[in-house]
Amino acid sequence: MLTLWDAKHAGRGAGCTRRNFLRVGALGLGGLTLADLLRHEAHGGKAGRPKSVIYVVLSGGPSHIDMYDLKPEAPLDYRGPFRPIATRVPGVQICEHLPLEAQIFDQLALLRGVRSVESDHFLSEVYTGLPRTAGARPAFGSVASRLAKTGAALPAYVSLGKQAAGGFDFERAYYVGAAHGPFRPFGDALDDMNPVKDLDHLHDRKRLLAAFDSLRRKADKQLDGGASAGLDRFQSQALEIIASPKVRDAFDLSQEPEHLLSEYGHKAGKYPHQTVKNIFYDWDARPFLLARRLVEAGVRVVTLRDGEWDHHGGPRSDIFAALKMKMALLDRSLCALVNDLKVRGLDQDVLVAVLGEFGRSPKIEAGPGRNHWPEAGCMLFAGGGLRMGQVIGETDSRAERAKSGRIGFQNVMATVYHVLGIDPKVALPDFRGRPQYLLDDGEPIAELL
Repeated sequence: MLTLWDAKHAGRGAGCTRRNFLRVGALGLGGLTLADLLRHEAHGGKAGRPKSVIYVVLSGGPSHIDMYDLKPEAPLDYRGPFRPIATRVPGVQICEHLPLEAQIFDQLALLRGVRSVESDHFLSEVYTGLPRTAGARPAFGSVASRLAKTGAALPAYVSLGKQAAGGFDFERAYYVGAAHGPFRPFGDALDDMNPVKDLDHLHDRKRLLAAFDSLRRKADKQLDGGASAGLDRFQSQALEIIASPKVRDAFDLSQEPEHLLSEYGHKAGKYPHQTVKNIFYDWDARPFLLARRLVEAGVRVVTLRDGEWDHHGGPRSDIFAALKMKMALLDRSLCALVNDLKVRGLDQDVLVAVLGEFGRSPKIEAGPGRNHWPEAGCMLFAGGGLRMGQVIGETDSRAERAKSGRIGFQNVMATVYHVLGIDPKVALPDFRGRPQYLLDDGEPIAELL
């Protein structure tokens, strides 16, 4: 885990020594420093702009049958109240509350009938392609950090999401090395030393500058009173990843015009808590815009998590009331991101993936609500040099199961690795030195390639 130091932690124990500051986490059993890794990887690299991934996780389980796989001819207790509308791709329909996505559907690709192994809110498959029964596996962003070369000063893997409820962290590097864990610029996921605490600080240029300047002064002081000049260029690059102006500028949302943030839909509406009707949240579109800034600067993987999609029904929850509000907000932010990338000429270099851990049960439960449904979910993709303007997969008349073929999370993850230029069949040594393949089924989705 890459972390930054702030004042409230300055008095803890022995402090930050020159050696510990540069170590930034051990790499597997070898205990390599980040500088060692950079020195090793200096012999690699490839020409041209490397591709990036913005990974939008709708945690809780978005309802496929109400969003992207409507069944208007199904019985009333299955189909729900929403109407399908036509998209720019002939014959393809999605929910009426996603009108902006319908207008740019020729720039999107939709997967239907995606099956997950997990049926609970464990995001192992989402971030690794494999269920938790496969053991401790590194998040794909950590794999990209280690295997996908980049010359940028920024960290290769940035997570804009907070740690999942219950203390679970599904974005861990494990045996690919702690230095390849996600750089988390804010949030309460770890009791660690971070530069800023939330996106409000990131959006305030003065506080952002103060945080990074304080870090630079502290680093110079700890490094023998400014002895960093004596470090070799790989150690210097390790410091740059943590404290360079390029990192600071990439996170500086104040450099974006307010009208663009408005186009992304920041605070354009409210949405309810997933289980309590009378608790509402302002929609926060800043992570979508920040993700664009980061990949534009050279970050290879940016993950962000939008929760509150877990509607089971009951006296305090109504899935349809919640979806009606929330779909419109997601629709606006997502389409603004896709359009922004295209305007900047980044659409072929950046893959945007939108997915949850599973779908929702096609049969409506009391409340109304829908339960977990791992048999057939939906996923959405944009850009990345993949084939857009199509729907891949089809479910039965009640959206319960795929009619033919089978798309799983491993195939989805193999496609993401393909975009990043990583062979999904590569094996990395685990903590015991045994080779572990990234995936058991390393076949990407052929229709997208």
